[in-house]
Amino acid sequence: MQHAVGSPLPPPPQPGHGPAVGWSPAAHHPGPHQGSAPVPPPMAPGHPMQAPHQVSHQAPHQVPAPPPVPDTTGHVPLPPGGPVAAPGTPPATAPAPDPATTTLAVLLIGPAGAGKTSVAKYWADHRRVPTAHISLDDVREWVRSGFADPQSGWNENSEAQYRLARRTCGFSARNFLANGISCILDDAVFPDRPVVGLGGWKRHVGPGLLPVVLLPGLDVVLERNAERSGNRRLTDEEVARIHGRMAGWYGSGLPIIDNSQLDVPETAQVLDEVLARSIASPPNW
Repeated sequence: MQHAVGSPLPPPPQPGHGPAVGWSPAAHHPGPHQGSAPVPPPMAPGHPMQAPHQVSHQAPHQVPAPPPVPDTTGHVPLPPGGPVAAPGTPPATAPAPDPATTTLAVLLIGPAGAGKTSVAKYWADHRRVPTAHISLDDVREWVRSGFADPQSGWNENSEAQYRLARRTCGFSARNFLANGISCILDDAVFPDRPVVGLGGWKRHVGPGLLPVVLLPGLDVVLERNAERSGNRRLTDEEVARIHGRMAGWYGSGLPIIDNSQLDVPETAQVLDEVLARSIASPPNW
């Protein structure tokens, strides 16, 4: 005999006894009738058989059905996320904007070993307004089985997972921002691939995204990369190749921070200064 999933199962019967103590048939077959079930009379030969479930027992008092519950995931309504609009240029007489108290969408760009994740976490931790940190690498690694590691060779699977992770990051950022929570995202965006790089982030988050480039010297990123382990650690040749491509951000118009001689708190302070200028005069990208 099979029992529906989630229903209480009867314990094994005791020898010489009826149902074991502690289990009631009414618990397994709820209904208003609490006595023994009536035994139907024998049917005459040729009489059509009727299913016993067609006999209904009417409760003495009908309880009105509760109103339908709206399809929600909680009692707090959340505004839907949408593309982040570009910030307007404040009047010349307005005070300088304070990035520490402004809801922002920031994209921190840089090669492997630039310190993007460390700076982004520190910056988010020390703001006076709610702020979320979203790392593209962390989201990509949500894929546990079938993870396509770009270190093994860039192919259609690794690119598809990268694009999916970036779209997921953008979706999350829009929802956080729509509910008053700033976001800082980090990714190794290449300047020579604008469609799948910076342009993709702009499509997924919105034109109000503020990109900032972290670009320390090659010796610094090599040293930091050597301290990594697992699939986060690259070969020296790959690090040098990525760093060389990142040099294309010079002359792009995006703000660049050389944090070769800066620790994480100092870099976060410079990031605030750069963001204040970006809010006052948004970069064209």
